[in-house]
Amino acid sequence: MASGRLLRRPAGERRARFTPFQFFGEVVGELKRVTWPSRPETTRLTILVIMVSIVIGIFLFAFDQVFNVLLDLLLQAGR
Repeated sequence: MASGRLLRRPAGERRARFTPFQFFGEVVGELKRVTWPSRPETTRLTILVIMVSIVIGIFLFAFDQVFNVLLDLLLQAGR
Protein backbone atom coordinates (compact mmCIF):
# COMPACT_ATOMS: atom_id res chain seq x y z
CA MET A 1 0.00 0.00 0.00
CA ALA A 2 1.33 3.45 -0.90
CA SER A 3 2.31 5.84 1.80
CA GLY A 4 0.03 8.87 2.30
CA ARG A 5 3.07 11.14 1.96
CA LEU A 6 3.58 10.12 -1.66
CA LEU A 7 0.06 11.08 -2.69
CA ARG A 8 -0.07 14.57 -1.18
CA ARG A 9 0.84 17.74 -3.05
CA PRO A 10 3.46 20.04 -1.61
CA ALA A 11 2.08 22.88 0.49
CA GLY A 12 0.95 25.87 -1.56
CA GLU A 13 0.68 23.96 -4.85
CA ARG A 14 -2.78 24.19 -6.41
CA ARG A 15 -4.31 22.03 -9.08
CA ALA A 16 -5.00 23.87 -12.35
CA ARG A 17 -8.65 24.10 -13.42
CA PHE A 18 -9.45 22.15 -16.56
CA THR A 19 -12.69 23.08 -18.32
CA PRO A 20 -14.60 20.92 -20.81
CA PHE A 21 -13.84 23.53 -23.50
CA GLN A 22 -10.11 23.09 -22.93
CA PHE A 23 -10.50 19.32 -23.06
CA PHE A 24 -12.38 19.32 -26.38
CA GLY A 25 -10.00 21.92 -27.79
CA GLU A 26 -7.07 19.64 -27.02
CA VAL A 27 -8.93 16.65 -28.49
CA VAL A 28 -9.45 18.52 -31.77
CA GLY A 29 -5.79 19.58 -31.74
CA GLU A 30 -4.64 15.99 -31.29
CA LEU A 31 -6.95 14.71 -34.02
CA LYS A 32 -5.45 17.22 -36.47
CA ARG A 33 -1.99 15.73 -35.83
CA VAL A 34 -3.09 12.13 -36.46
CA THR A 35 -1.77 10.48 -39.62
CA TRP A 36 -4.90 8.84 -41.01
CA PRO A 37 -4.55 5.74 -43.23
CA SER A 38 -5.41 6.00 -46.90
CA ARG A 39 -8.60 4.45 -48.28
CA PRO A 40 -6.77 1.50 -49.96
CA GLU A 41 -4.80 0.81 -46.77
CA THR A 42 -7.99 0.88 -44.71
CA THR A 43 -9.70 -1.50 -47.16
CA ARG A 44 -6.71 -3.87 -47.17
CA LEU A 45 -6.47 -3.96 -43.38
CA THR A 46 -10.24 -4.43 -43.00
CA ILE A 47 -10.14 -7.43 -45.35
CA LEU A 48 -7.15 -8.80 -43.42
CA VAL A 49 -9.03 -8.53 -40.11
CA ILE A 50 -12.09 -10.26 -41.59
CA MET A 51 -9.97 -13.09 -43.04
CA VAL A 52 -8.07 -13.65 -39.77
CA SER A 53 -11.38 -13.67 -37.88
CA ILE A 54 -12.79 -16.30 -40.25
CA VAL A 55 -9.68 -18.49 -39.95
CA ILE A 56 -9.72 -18.28 -36.15
CA GLY A 57 -13.47 -19.03 -36.15
CA ILE A 58 -12.93 -22.13 -38.30
CA PHE A 59 -10.07 -23.26 -36.05
CA LEU A 60 -12.17 -22.82 -32.89
CA PHE A 61 -15.12 -24.63 -34.50
CA ALA A 62 -12.88 -27.58 -35.44
CA PHE A 63 -11.33 -27.63 -31.97
CA ASP A 64 -14.80 -27.61 -30.39
CA GLN A 65 -15.97 -30.47 -32.62
CA VAL A 66 -12.94 -32.61 -31.72
CA PHE A 67 -13.52 -32.05 -28.01
CA ASN A 68 -17.22 -32.78 -28.45
CA VAL A 69 -16.45 -36.15 -30.07
CA LEU A 70 -13.84 -36.99 -27.40
CA LEU A 71 -16.26 -36.10 -24.61
CA ASP A 72 -19.02 -38.23 -26.17
CA LEU A 73 -16.61 -41.17 -26.41
CA LEU A 74 -15.50 -40.70 -22.83
CA LEU A 75 -19.07 -40.52 -21.54
CA GLN A 76 -20.13 -43.59 -23.55
CA ALA A 77 -17.16 -45.58 -22.23
CA GLY A 78 -18.22 -44.77 -18.67
CA ARG A 79 -21.65 -46.43 -19.04
